[in-house]
Formats: sequence, C-alpha cells, structure tokens
Amino acid sequence: MTSVAEKLQRKSQRGTSSKQVRLKLVYIDFWSVVKLSFLISVCLGVVLVVAAFLVWVVLNSTGVFDTVDTLLSQVLTQNFSITDTFGLSQVMLFSFVIAILNVICGTALGAIGALLYNLSVRFTGGLLVGFTNN
Repeated sequence: MTSVAEKLQRKSQRGTSSKQVRLKLVYIDFWSVVKLSFLISVCLGVVLVVAAFLVWVVLNSTGVFDTVDTLLSQVLTQNFSITDTFGLSQVMLFSFVIAILNVICGTALGAIGALLYNLSVRFTGGLLVGFTNN
C-alpha cells in the first residue's frame, strides 16, 4: 500500500505540459467601452473633487493662506485676502466643473478609441493575445 504523500510525490515528478492558446482580438464592443470609460471618468472626477477639498482644507488649516495674505499685502501695499478670492465654495465649484468636463472628455475619448481600434482591425487583422496554462 502506498500513502497519499507518495502518490502526490510521483505526480509532481511528472512533467506537466502547458497548453498555450492564441487568440486574436478583432472587435471591441462600442457600448461596453463607453460604459467603462464613463465609470472610470466618474471615479476620477470624484477623486479630483475630494482631492481639491482636502488640499484647500490642509492649506487653510496650516496657515498658508494667512502667510500669503500678509506677503501680498506688504508687496501690493493694500489689503488683499486670498481666501476671498479662493474660498472653499469657489474652489469646489471650479473642481466640480473640471470634473464634469473630464467625465465628458474621458467618455468621448474612450468611444473614439474603440471606434479607431475597430476600424484599424480591418487593416491590421487584430491584436494577437497568448494565454498559457501553467
């Protein structure tokens, strides 16, 4: 009688053959690319808005705005407040507008990329992708 460990040892000594599959990517679904690029753009837009908020809060809490205010009031010889010009509401509105524009542009670029790939496949034959089983 042989034990399970001996059977496993004999199996591991055998050479395993790896199978290789080669596929050609000849079509990308347009609407899938548009949906995916839209979702990625929305995620990046949310990251942009949150990052702008955090940067403004950190700069305000560390006193950078106050230092810049005193420096500009000395240089310009008049009262100037950078927080009036770049308040939290203005910064958030600007970052929100930029995020919306990035969502629109990112979705459009994804759609254009899918269309260009599908058109170029007619000339190039597609992208050859290889998969192996290890």
